[in-house]
Amino acid sequence: MLNFKNISLRRGTRVLFANTTFTLHKGQKVGITGANGVGKSSLFSLIRNELHPDTGDFTMPPQLEVAHVAQETPAVEQAAIEYIIDGDHELRLVQQAIIEAEQNGDGIRQAELFAKMDVIGGYTATARAARLMSGLGFKQAQEQLSVTSFSGGWRMRLNLAQALMCRSDVLLLDEPTNHLDLDAVIWLQDWLCRYPGTLLLISHDREFLDSIADHIMHIENQLGTLYTGNFSDFEKIRAEKLALQQSSYAKQQREIAHIQSFITRFRAQATKAKQAQSRIKSLQRMELIAQAHVDSPFHFSFPVPEKLPNPMIKLENVNIGYGDTCILNAVDLFISPGDRIGLLGPNGAGKSTLIKVLANELGINSGEIQFADSLQLGYFAQHQLEQLNLEESPLWHLQKINPKATEKELRNFLGGFNFKDDKTFDPIAPFSGGEKARLVLAILVYQNPNLLLLDEPTNHLDLEMRHALSIALQDYQGAIIIVSHDRHMLRSVTDQLYLVANGTVSDFEGDLDDYRLWLNEQKQLSHDSPDGVSTPSGINKKQQRKLDAERRKKLKPLYDALKKADKALEKYHQQQKDLENQLADSQLYDDANKARLKLVLQDKALVDIALEETEIEWMEISEQLEASEG
Repeated sequence: MLNFKNISLRRGTRVLFANTTFTLHKGQKVGITGANGVGKSSLFSLIRNELHPDTGDFTMPPQLEVAHVAQETPAVEQAAIEYIIDGDHELRLVQQAIIEAEQNGDGIRQAELFAKMDVIGGYTATARAARLMSGLGFKQAQEQLSVTSFSGGWRMRLNLAQALMCRSDVLLLDEPTNHLDLDAVIWLQDWLCRYPGTLLLISHDREFLDSIADHIMHIENQLGTLYTGNFSDFEKIRAEKLALQQSSYAKQQREIAHIQSFITRFRAQATKAKQAQSRIKSLQRMELIAQAHVDSPFHFSFPVPEKLPNPMIKLENVNIGYGDTCILNAVDLFISPGDRIGLLGPNGAGKSTLIKVLANELGINSGEIQFADSLQLGYFAQHQLEQLNLEESPLWHLQKINPKATEKELRNFLGGFNFKDDKTFDPIAPFSGGEKARLVLAILVYQNPNLLLLDEPTNHLDLEMRHALSIALQDYQGAIIIVSHDRHMLRSVTDQLYLVANGTVSDFEGDLDDYRLWLNEQKQLSHDSPDGVSTPSGINKKQQRKLDAERRKKLKPLYDALKKADKALEKYHQQQKDLENQLADSQLYDDANKARLKLVLQDKALVDIALEETEIEWMEISEQLEASEG
């Protein structure tokens, strides 16, 4: 259906594809993989007719409906659910034609169009859009909120829902899980498995790819090669190829030893037996898979912590929240050396809030919390990417931590994170999100923490870096607490799961497959409730409407505050984008432009601070709303 014949494609002076030929057929689900910058997104631009091959031919049948996720969301006052319905272009055309036929008094035409509405599922469009919103984490009360009332991450979810609303023949998804939590990732995975059209999916989430893809298109050395099977199948085939060229299996044996160690430790424990069994399955295919990553550009490990206090952090009967709104109640938590804890729970339940308390960035409302005197925290969160000094280099950031270290030592360390040659001296302003995330991780590793708090550490990281981080965390001798929507990361580095839900933190007996079942049970329990909370018996519809109205009135100040914060976010995001575009201009770093560079960096620093403060404010309001909504 999609035919690429002897395609050659350049972006500037760089060759992305050279004489590449392959065909994608109707109904295939194709995962697109390859290092950053090899041309994955350019392949999508080619399909969407935004780029044209330098040589060769790309063809597809006419009239194919191609859906993709818009990268920007217009600041419109339109209701969120109507914005999503806009994704069904044919439906909107039919609705407009009905209005015109009615204005012209053409009854026959109206009858024809009403019949077509039935054929294309127009009468169920609102219900379809509502299901998409629910699956992606929106509450029913948010359906009629304007698009402008949502933050950037939630607007991207709206864009994703709009793309899924389109009754497309071809669906292009570029990193769709980046703005999602684990619950929404699981829902999206199930939805895409049922999608009847041709799917092209760029993702760095290996378990997501494994569950959905039936083919893998791997791009390297200016060629796109199509493999049959999911990502694990592709890894095995690639490993076999690389094994013919490699003589050393030291890295592979180390990975096998880590998994074998876990199995030995926990196989006999009833509560860990299921997770040990999953590690045994991993071990069975590790020999090939490990070899598939021998050419990774990332090689780093955590040093042995100097001290391992016990307990590291102790929480007793702690209540956590914002102002008068309590998010988590009566939390008892004892963190000891060697703990490897994954936090699970619905969006807005308080996982990130708990991490902030453990990082000592948020106080508690009541109870007792104790931090060990020799505690050395390593905290990774997305806002820390904005705290990097954009004017300085990766080398400078490490020299600031350890002025006595030699340049050679620091450059060797940075090389393990693929900061090499001139990259170690370059200002980080034009760095990509992935490069900044790698630098923050490098700084974290270099500081030698004994407790790691990781809040979505894999955002912006490609498959190879995720794999390297997973291996390094398996080696780590301190304690780990992690929130992640990357299930492979959770399976690889945790041996204990805590559930953050319904205002509590509790030990979760089971694995990630059990958590998926738990999610389904929760959805069944809340099926009859518009807000996900069971309606009390004895309340009729009129009384319920009255209660809902009173509830909306009570929440209106929070919604108004959220809208105000969102407008400020939009302004600061635009200012930040404009300044980043200026910083991406290589001429700005010429000696003649030093004064201008300094001014731009100063403006960028001020905007970053204002943006961070506004994001914190927006998040606090959002958590209060989510807690109030149940």
